[in-house]
Amino acid sequence: MEKQRIQFTGWYSGIGLELTKTRLFSLTILIVILSIAVVTGKTLETDDVPLASRTSPRPETTAYIPHVQIGVERVPKVNTELFRRVYSIFGIENRPSIISLPGARGLWLSEELSLEHPEVIVAGREFAHIHPDGSLHISLPPARALEAVEAGWAIQHPFASQRKGWEGFVMLYTPQSMEELDVIFQLIVDGYNFFTGQKIQATDYYD
Repeated sequence: MEKQRIQFTGWYSGIGLELTKTRLFSLTILIVILSIAVVTGKTLETDDVPLASRTSPRPETTAYIPHVQIGVERVPKVNTELFRRVYSIFGIENRPSIISLPGARGLWLSEELSLEHPEVIVAGREFAHIHPDGSLHISLPPARALEAVEAGWAIQHPFASQRKGWEGFVMLYTPQSMEELDVIFQLIVDGYNFFTGQKIQATDYYD
């Protein structure tokens, strides 16, 4: 994996670290979380369900825009259940994505819902979108995004460490089984709760 030499400044000046891109992303998320805690006296704690480690290999993805998986196909039965669960959640509207490729479906938060973190949504009220191959881009709380990446369920968006407010923007890999779908859907629910202040449970939407 490509390594980058990073020279830090400020209170950590003089520290030189050899970091892989994944470790750099992890450090960026940690700094964001600590900064929020210092400024507000709060952390981004949630009632997160622990994530099991993904056992299947990570799909290959592009490192540029458009950010897509390579050579991955959706499983029709799993994809149908993904759509059923997602669009059964109150206030999530099924709209064409306003930021993704043609064919992607946006998870648009209706005007009936007040937003807790509107500044973090990439565009409009679309906090996630499902690609035609069944993968998703979603904005998550930064700590949860980091957990999903480290557990093998996600990869950071190429701009996640470059644009303010995008620290939790990740791609969730296409679920290939109902067991994988349960984890992916849990992360979608985490994003929904983060943006709406709701406390819904993913298991309430299982068939």
